[in-house]
Amino acid sequence: MNWQRSLVNTETRMLHPIELPSHINTLPIPPSIADQLALMRSRIEAFHDRWDQHQAEQFVAADYELVYQTLVWLQDHQPTIGRRFVEWGCGFAAVCCLADQLGWNAHGIEAHPDLIPQATQTIASWPAQIDLCTGNFLPAGAEELAFDPTLPSLGHSGQSAYDLWGLELDDFALVYSYPWPGEDEFHEDVFDRYAAVGALLLMFIGPNEMRLWRKVKRD
Repeated sequence: MNWQRSLVNTETRMLHPIELPSHINTLPIPPSIADQLALMRSRIEAFHDRWDQHQAEQFVAADYELVYQTLVWLQDHQPTIGRRFVEWGCGFAAVCCLADQLGWNAHGIEAHPDLIPQATQTIASWPAQIDLCTGNFLPAGAEELAFDPTLPSLGHSGQSAYDLWGLELDDFALVYSYPWPGEDEFHEDVFDRYAAVGALLLMFIGPNEMRLWRKVKRD
């Protein structure tokens, strides 16, 4: 059933995959960025050690070094339709801060109240100019695209972040997400439906795996 759904989506989607070169993980990382990420890793480890004091024990950090290297490659090799960036489920806001360091107008959305103070601390420590929102990263109506009602991205409380900002998803040139296992296609479907033509979707899928899509005009 999932295979059939993927085949249908391949035929109707407006998403074009962009191949990422294998040498991305060799791109240099400035010492200042590396130091910030080392501190971030220590904070995240300490946060997990206190899992009984909060309700965000399912938070999982991405490989932030690889994400940064991919953002650098993207910036150098891919045209963009603007400089507005949004991170879906920003957690500690590390990727937002990396985007800010590269000159993006960065926005972060996080639904979990125990992670917002962590994101605020990260933003202050870089320092970075991030529009941080406590709310839902799904545009209104996007839940209808879900093929599984138990997906973790569904059912987030809080107001739509886009309403709070006075923006729509198609106002963003670059969307970043780290989908839970099995919901990457849902994130792609949401982006396919609501993003602007020309916008980019960057996803961290797991160790050593990034995925990049561009929304294109349907023939």
